[in-house]
Amino acid sequence: MSAFLTFGEGAPLVCLHGIGGAAHLWEATAAGLPGHNILAWNQPGYGGTALIDPLTFPALADTLAAQLDAPQVDLLGHSMGGMIAMEFALRHPERVRRLILYATTPAFGGRDPAFAQEFLAARLGPLNSGKTMAECAATLAGGMCGPGADPAAEPAIIAAMAEVPEASYRATLACLTSFDRRAEIASITAPTLCLAGELDKAAPARTMARMAETIPGARIAVVPGAGHMLHVEQPANFQAALRDFLA
Repeated sequence: MSAFLTFGEGAPLVCLHGIGGAAHLWEATAAGLPGHNILAWNQPGYGGTALIDPLTFPALADTLAAQLDAPQVDLLGHSMGGMIAMEFALRHPERVRRLILYATTPAFGGRDPAFAQEFLAARLGPLNSGKTMAECAATLAGGMCGPGADPAAEPAIIAAMAEVPEASYRATLACLTSFDRRAEIASITAPTLCLAGELDKAAPARTMARMAETIPGARIAVVPGAGHMLHVEQPANFQAALRDFLA
């Protein structure tokens, strides 16, 4: 299985999905970005690709760097994919022309270890009780959209979650809880857009605004009425924000 799904032609824009996402959900983005070649990455363990061991943010960033042929790309990361994008921009700054951090945060949760333990217990509990990813998908992925979302958005999001192999989900959850680059993001040198949904509870707009204030020269854009899955729930507004930044 290829590391990338490709859509469109033109300047390379690498898109990194989140923990319950899928590379194929970026296909619609290509339609609204003429002149760009969307390289939708199958994060290791997703889309039929193999997990890597150990699964860490440095290892994910270095794996992406090794799989990319282009010497420099525009890089877009959603949710956990945004964390990978930050890691990539810090470890391989010469490879990033422009950076889009979308519905993401510079660290996982709070500083209290109990938060991570409760987070993992809540998300792994149904699996530990014997349920499958398909049986858990609606609970794990539902409720991420804002009230004005495209009616097709939530079913697509739930279907993507159902496709994630359980081993990949468990490994990426554990990796997610390790992320903290609050002290380093001020060193990001690429022109950066922080793109937030007004109603996103997973990556609140106020948190993303603080992140934009920390990254030199970064701008913040907040889409009204949007939740955590803007590229699926409000594709036209998402694509418009990208066109404005990438012009």
